[in-house]
Amino acid sequence: MTFDVFKRELQVIAAAQAIVEKEQVTTKDYEALLKSYEKLFKSTKRLVKLSDRNEEELNKIAKALDEKNATLESLSGKLGKYLSPQIYDSIFSGKQDAELKTERKKLTVFFSDIKDFTATTADLQPEDLTYLLNKYFSEMSKIAIEHGATIDKFIGDAMLIFFGDPETKGVPEDARACVRMAIAMQRRMQDLGEIWKAKGYDMPFKMRIGLNTGYCDVGNFGSDQRMDYTIIGGEVNLAARLESAADPGGILMSYETYALVKDMVKAEEREAITMKGIKREVRAFAVTNILDGFEKERRVVHHEAEGLYLYLDSDKLSPDARSQAKQQLKAALERL
Repeated sequence: MTFDVFKRELQVIAAAQAIVEKEQVTTKDYEALLKSYEKLFKSTKRLVKLSDRNEEELNKIAKALDEKNATLESLSGKLGKYLSPQIYDSIFSGKQDAELKTERKKLTVFFSDIKDFTATTADLQPEDLTYLLNKYFSEMSKIAIEHGATIDKFIGDAMLIFFGDPETKGVPEDARACVRMAIAMQRRMQDLGEIWKAKGYDMPFKMRIGLNTGYCDVGNFGSDQRMDYTIIGGEVNLAARLESAADPGGILMSYETYALVKDMVKAEEREAITMKGIKREVRAFAVTNILDGFEKERRVVHHEAEGLYLYLDSDKLSPDARSQAKQQLKAALERL
């Protein structure tokens, strides 16, 4: 059974048509037609009011939904800062569920920390320490994201990062991306050191990096109420062990990683490493060409001498400022 919205209108029109067709039209005919029209008008008026009321309610609901969507978008953006971009995307796209589940995958693991962090920061005020650590982690995170790394966590002054999950380009390319990232980080640390010296910090951070490629358990660990997407296993511990044996400002990697990247870096073999949980003796290789060609790429120049102070941070120069800087440097050279 269907409901005809215009049933009454059609009835009034039919009545009016019948009157028109009559040879003689009486007053009663007009009165009947007028009553029918009045009833129709009242019904239409009620419908209009109801429609306006419904439209107002719908507008209120739409506005509330927009506000809730904006709130959810803001919250999800804030939540994203606590997760690696890849993990965030996989969760919010529905590719990954929030359940206790792990997989075994071959990953390239990055572990780093600051050499003598406690001694270096012992005399720093909390505000200065906060600035240095946040600047350090921000700069390193930016480089990690640019190279497609999954940032696992910050542990004090240390960083745990890995390649190969949830996205991978294959084990060899994951290892190569990790080494490129590590070199970029150490180069950026050179610039940061100059920036910090110019700001009065006479003991800039020196980062050590350990790299290893091997099978790890990766996924959600914890409880149903609180879980953490991370990696565990002996190969992760080995990356940390390699880091502790690395030179300040250096990169030390296992043979498993070196074998995948030996055509793109220069390295020298160091003393083999042994550790609990790893039966084999681990061959270690230190990257020796981290700063090759870096002077041409350096973004920060800082030099002080009697009668001379030079500080240049090219990242902060606008095109106009660059042009002015060139003119000032040229004028300064003419006076020497």
